[in-house]
Amino acid sequence: MAKSREKLRALQLRRRGKSIKEIANLLNVSKSSASVWCRNINLTSRQASALKKNMIQAGHLGRMRGAETNRKKKQDVIDYFTESAKKEIQQLSKNEFLIAGLCLYWGEGSKKSKLSFSNSDPHMISFMFEWFQVCMDVKKEEFMPRIFINAIHGPRIKEVLTFWSDLLELPEEQFYKPILLKERPKKIYENHDSYYGVLALGVSQGSRLKYKILALIEAMKNKMPV
Repeated sequence: MAKSREKLRALQLRRRGKSIKEIANLLNVSKSSASVWCRNINLTSRQASALKKNMIQAGHLGRMRGAETNRKKKQDVIDYFTESAKKEIQQLSKNEFLIAGLCLYWGEGSKKSKLSFSNSDPHMISFMFEWFQVCMDVKKEEFMPRIFINAIHGPRIKEVLTFWSDLLELPEEQFYKPILLKERPKKIYENHDSYYGVLALGVSQGSRLKYKILALIEAMKNKMPV
């Protein structure tokens, strides 16, 4: 008798456009039973369309839930390593600061032409600006920065110059004239209005200092842990 009531209910749900899976879940029966009970029900085009729409929406909801689960897992991993890093990286000693700056100059600094460290990352520029002063005894008035940026940013060059000047707390008059690169980009990026080009940190009379830095890098190469 119970089966008959379940079958009747299944037929009613099917006529309303419910999927076999939904019917099985609502009646707490197997999908095969629900399918057998409803196999002779012919859905109208409207019901079939509604069923398809519901299936698509259910699939989209499932994908959204999956994406949210993955996002949370990713954020949990990031949060874990962020907290771990805070405990692992303490205040740098001067020697640690020296080594860190040497590694950055090794990767991004000029080796063959005059002394210069170039990058578009303001945090890295700030790090090296402090490094030159603390570890290499460079005075603020000895810095001679230069901006390299595509010519499409010409109309906002004053804004760009002000950004770097404020970041380093150096007067704009201490900067070389910006270099506007003529090659046209293939597209305009979303960060167009928040991009400030590449800053080259140069130092007046920096040849001797460059040789010192390169010598320190060579010495560092031979001090790898064994």
